[in-house]
Amino acid sequence: MTTFALKRDWRIPIATLLLVVLLALAFQLHSHWAAFLQWCLSTQITLHRYLVMYLLQLNNHQYSGGLWLLTGSFIYGVLHAIGPGHGKFIVTTYLSTNQESQLAARVVPFLGSLMQGVSAILFVFVLAVGFNLASGDLSESRWYVEKISAVMIGCFGVFVIWQALKSLRPRRLSILGIKPLHNHDADCGCGHHGVGKEMSHADWKTRIGVILTVGARPCSGAIMILMFANAIGIVTWGIFAVMTMALGTALSILGLSLAVRYARARTIAFFGEGSDQIRWLVPAVKVLGGVLIILFATVLFLTVIPISANGDYIAAGC
Repeated sequence: MTTFALKRDWRIPIATLLLVVLLALAFQLHSHWAAFLQWCLSTQITLHRYLVMYLLQLNNHQYSGGLWLLTGSFIYGVLHAIGPGHGKFIVTTYLSTNQESQLAARVVPFLGSLMQGVSAILFVFVLAVGFNLASGDLSESRWYVEKISAVMIGCFGVFVIWQALKSLRPRRLSILGIKPLHNHDADCGCGHHGVGKEMSHADWKTRIGVILTVGARPCSGAIMILMFANAIGIVTWGIFAVMTMALGTALSILGLSLAVRYARARTIAFFGEGSDQIRWLVPAVKVLGGVLIILFATVLFLTVIPISANGDYIAAGC
């Protein structure tokens, strides 16, 4: 028996062991899930109160509060990325089911997280400043935005499934389309290898869909801080705080995306790239990922924070 055959024989028991370990970790997480959510919520409320205090210090011309505001906002964004959220779920599913370049694995999640800050700013400025809506009306508008964003996430899941099923269709070969064999080298300039290959096969529709799906659902904490900053007349500092939050979240999601990409590459190398199992496994995993995204969107749609007549920022303890 060759060394290669021995390595292949060890793959199934090692993969089984890793699966058992992952299931054990998932069981432990599930058993402590309620306590974890409670910790996330209490930490978020505590940080919110500190950020509001720093905004009040700035309003009283205590400009040292500005440094603490940006620092606290960055920490809030990092901790927000640790807790459960749609961005992490979408990015993890997307990168685990799609072979992406290292550049795309960095840029797509980063831009999607920054878009959350931009969408929060647009939400407050268009509705609170442009239309001068009251707190209860803003809460109702936020409710509709989160419902619509959940529908968008579900549509993205349907798109992932459609792309996976489309890749399984047999491709037709045209005699007229056959071209002579061509030896590629560094100077041929055909763009079918190296960076040119990555760019020619890039699925920009999926990438833009990931960015918009992640960014379309603004962070509720960012909305509340910006609304409070607008109420006391220091909107610029509120914008700085929101984008610093988005930066903290983006850097955390960036680390997660690189870890997911590395794990995917190692898994494919473990089972053997180009094998028949991988050719059928990747579309199957994509379909499963799309189904999970749809289920996750359904949960988000059904668990949107109810409308508050007193305003979300009051109900959140700010």
